[in-house]
Amino acid sequence: MGTNCCLGVIQLNTRYATKVFDPSKNVSEADMEKLLEAIRLSASSYGLQPYKVLVVEDPKIRAELRKVAWDQPQITDASALLVFAVKYETNEKTVDEFVDLVAQTRNIPKDVLSGYGDMMKGSLQGMNQEQVETWVSKQAYIALGFGLVAAAVLGLDACPMEGFSAPDFDNILNINKLGLKSKVIMAVGYRSPDDKYQHLAKVRQKKEDLFIKF
Repeated sequence: MGTNCCLGVIQLNTRYATKVFDPSKNVSEADMEKLLEAIRLSASSYGLQPYKVLVVEDPKIRAELRKVAWDQPQITDASALLVFAVKYETNEKTVDEFVDLVAQTRNIPKDVLSGYGDMMKGSLQGMNQEQVETWVSKQAYIALGFGLVAAAVLGLDACPMEGFSAPDFDNILNINKLGLKSKVIMAVGYRSPDDKYQHLAKVRQKKEDLFIKF
């Protein structure tokens, strides 16, 4: 195991869902860009990435969001708030746009990708709207996971959060017109010395209990 990998494991051991952020400390623009790039590079089924990540830094907007998030201080005290919003209208148009991107990025004719596109469309056509929303939500959570790991490696603190009113978030951020629905959020910043949870031992299953080898 390389040195960088060992350091990454150590950083994950010190990672926790930060409850109290230091509002006087802001994440640098360079580190925020690295974090967002890690999220951009997240694994995603078919590579479609059927979500958007809203980077909310405006204190006035975040104050409004806090009111519909059980008044949790992370919403306003963290350096930034990331809102993972799913594209609930993911459909054949989404696939066509992705195929165009693949063709452009890899400099290959679109017709070469027709079978790949048809396969993705067939998969979507086999789902009802509820199933589509469940599927795109899973993709957003994968991206969230990448963000949490990247934050730890960068020495940032983060807190994944589901305790908020998604419809109210959507209204405040005015994202319904974009075909988006808020799904999960992630506060990013630096822990406060007053956050007692940082001193607690990490509780996880033992390796022999978690992993089953065949």
